[in-house]
Amino acid sequence: MATKNIDTCCDTATIADKKPAATHKPHQHNAHSHDGHSHDAHSHDDHDHDHDHGDGENSGWKGQIPLLISLAILAVMLTLEYGFKIIPAKSVSLLIFGAAYLLAGYNVLKLAFRKAMRLDFFNEFFLMSVATIGAFSIGSYSEGVAVMVFYSIGEWFQDVAVSNAKRSIKALLDIRPDTVDVIRDGKTSTVKPADVEIGELIQVRAGEKVALDGELVSAKGTFNTAAMTGESKPDSKAKGDSVLAGMINLNTVIEVKVLSLFKDSKLNRILEMVQDATARKSKTQLFISRFAKVYTPIVFALAVLVVALPYLFVTNYVFAEWLYRGLVFLVISCPCALVVSIPLGYFGGIGLASKNGILFKGSNFLDVMTTINTVVMDKTGTLTKGVFKVQRVVAVNGDEKELLRLTAAIESKSTHPIATAVTLHAGDVLQGTKIGEVEEVPGKGLKGLIDGKQVLAGNIKLLDQFNIAYADEAVQEEDTVVVVAIEGIYAGFITIADELKEDAIQAVKEMHEMKIQTVMLSGDKQAVVSKIGRLLGIDRTFGDLLPENKVEKVEELKQQGRHIAFVGDGINDAPVVALADAGIAMGGLGSDATIETADIVIQNDMPSKIVTAIKIGRLTKNIVWQNIALAMGVKVIVLILGAGGVATLWEAVIADVGVALLAILNAVRIQKMKL
Repeated sequence: MATKNIDTCCDTATIADKKPAATHKPHQHNAHSHDGHSHDAHSHDDHDHDHDHGDGENSGWKGQIPLLISLAILAVMLTLEYGFKIIPAKSVSLLIFGAAYLLAGYNVLKLAFRKAMRLDFFNEFFLMSVATIGAFSIGSYSEGVAVMVFYSIGEWFQDVAVSNAKRSIKALLDIRPDTVDVIRDGKTSTVKPADVEIGELIQVRAGEKVALDGELVSAKGTFNTAAMTGESKPDSKAKGDSVLAGMINLNTVIEVKVLSLFKDSKLNRILEMVQDATARKSKTQLFISRFAKVYTPIVFALAVLVVALPYLFVTNYVFAEWLYRGLVFLVISCPCALVVSIPLGYFGGIGLASKNGILFKGSNFLDVMTTINTVVMDKTGTLTKGVFKVQRVVAVNGDEKELLRLTAAIESKSTHPIATAVTLHAGDVLQGTKIGEVEEVPGKGLKGLIDGKQVLAGNIKLLDQFNIAYADEAVQEEDTVVVVAIEGIYAGFITIADELKEDAIQAVKEMHEMKIQTVMLSGDKQAVVSKIGRLLGIDRTFGDLLPENKVEKVEELKQQGRHIAFVGDGINDAPVVALADAGIAMGGLGSDATIETADIVIQNDMPSKIVTAIKIGRLTKNIVWQNIALAMGVKVIVLILGAGGVATLWEAVIADVGVALLAILNAVRIQKMKL
């Protein structure tokens, strides 16, 4: 057999020891969590399918030498019989084929016996054992061996397929550094990441992975963030910027001030999310599990009827002939193609999403994404970068450079994000500028002396306070406005706005192409929200909203029968993320509360990944249902042919193994696709 420890659970999704799940939405997760299957010692034998696929320890050809020897014996014996018409004596054939049978089926027979001792007869191992021993009992030695050999080859292929399917997610486990260099008392020592405290400095050499979340202390650094975001493009950081565990330092030695413990790092939470996700089953998986438990006993009963019932109606009843038909019925009825390929399909979907920087917290959410017809999005940090930038400089006298210089000079004395945006936009124009005393006018702006001139910079209320007339244009602007007066005379204004993310327009366009309605909710002023909505082409926009107002809007949409995915990043988005059918968090800049509450996390904060998540959900569902239709269609046809005496054991095993392999290859195809 293909498996090293065949008497273990075939939950193809389980990739590591389970850790406590993060905070999830109780109204959904309880409904879709483990279907009552606890992952304890006894669950291994009670599960719907009892293989341990995917460890990869025994999926190489060296672990299959007994099976390969059995296949070689079968090939030689068939060549002698059909190629050279050499048929050994019955006792010799029994001896040779018996040896081949044991080489191929020892593990299957052993497990079937162990299960039978626990009165568990309705499983594929007992089914295969009965079918093949029955074939030997009526003298069909070659067919009995062929059934076991090809069944075992199919299991081997399944192991390889599942092992390959797990690599993209298991690779995440390898990005956690085992050690870290921490600077203590001026000396560098190597310790485990879990032993580093908040506030300590760690050193990361070029080519090494950052072990803990923190703040860059060095002047600058360049990082490969693929492990966190799915994007291999280098990311440059400056002193004070956030650095996350799992990033790879590409250039010089850097120092990082630790801001969170190892267990609380974003990387560690991601790994816990993925591990928990692979155990949370979709409705389709749960249905197939229940179906297999009912289906197998029914098939056993039908096989017995195929053998026994004709005795009452057929005149020339031959027991061996009808037993053969019953054996064909048993072989083709094996549900392996379904119970392996369906979880593998969902596992492939989670793996493909991980490669694209999207973390699904359960395969059930792959299904949920296929039902979404409305995507509701926050503005700041979701569709925009959350970084204010100067949009326009308008000077009354036409000298925009001078207006910008004076405004930037006074704003350089403030730490407000708007002031920072103006100062950064000005660049080096401040060289030689004399900045005198600057004072803040609470809630209105700044007043100060720049190059000996009195300068006012702030909102409209600041100019009103000093009775300075200004142009209507400054009031009508949709963006945030900094109005400026020099020596008591209105001089112009500077508009500040958040910058759209590069892929935001394309993301909204693609959603519309997928017949998905788009809605934007924001706490920003309605004028700003409306402008962003027009630029992006969003269907409906709502501004001036508090967190409770966002919840109300989503509830209204749900009452209209809409299936909603909500995308947000701030802590104020957590309640509405929890309310939506699918809550999506922007994981790069997102708050911890939102990430923990969300069902799906987008690691690189790109809105286009919302579309990618929907595509992956639809693709996964299509392939899963293709496999269900293929497996059930072929089985029904061959079951009818077998009961009618048309199909042989050879055809039964080829159909069974062939369908299983086709379904597996179809499921594996998900991971190879580019979106």
